[in-house]
Amino acid sequence: MTPLLSALGTGTARATGADDVYASNTDLYTRLPNGEGTDYARRYRRHEMADASPEKRFPFQRTTVMALHGGGIEAGTSELCLGVAGYHPATLEREAADGPVHDYWMFEGLRNADNRELHVTSKHCDDRVALAMAAGSLNVLSLHGCTAAQAGAPASRPEAVVVGGRNADFRRHLTEELRAAGFQTVDGTRIPELAGDDTDNICNRTLLGKGGQLELTTELRQSMFGTFTRQGRPKTANDTFRRFTAACRAAIARLEAGPDQVVL
Repeated sequence: MTPLLSALGTGTARATGADDVYASNTDLYTRLPNGEGTDYARRYRRHEMADASPEKRFPFQRTTVMALHGGGIEAGTSELCLGVAGYHPATLEREAADGPVHDYWMFEGLRNADNRELHVTSKHCDDRVALAMAAGSLNVLSLHGCTAAQAGAPASRPEAVVVGGRNADFRRHLTEELRAAGFQTVDGTRIPELAGDDTDNICNRTLLGKGGQLELTTELRQSMFGTFTRQGRPKTANDTFRRFTAACRAAIARLEAGPDQVVL
């Protein structure tokens, strides 16, 4: 059985915003007025839905997938965001013709170096599009990168994912689906700095006031691609990547089937 780690005895997670250069996204955009397209990028998709029928009811988009530190900041999270949302990371074509697609939002570092300077911690994200998408969703799944030491993963098996967020049902579904797919999970409630339980964390700024967060170790993210560069990752996502995104999508499907997901 794939282990569920407590992460109490191994590694110390640092505060994710302790070294941030910018106090918020607005601060970053203001201080880098010509940075979009060179230093950073923003990509998102909100699916058009309409109900013009007085007799029929049509689906409502319940979940948004986010990568707040994509591109070169926490490498691999952009591609994972697209994959979990249901899109191919290279072509942006819909991957699962018979499966749902989800809204997504990404902030990506485009620099050749020093992308860490573009990191804005989740509870300080104030991008208006991102906030609007979170506030208009029942659920958000936010994807991040961490180190094996931060996750408390053993040196013999550093590939791990920390499962957090304020939605206990979402955490349970994610943990069960990821473990069933062969991934080593870590209980985020035992690591305060990676727990994703702050009410100001954008993953929890939903219609329900709660969401999900995944922190993937560098080794786990590296294992998902044949070439771990910004240009290479989208074209070399492998079976590990597909198993991970499929597990996340299965967890979202289970969550969306719950009683608190009903749109009357």
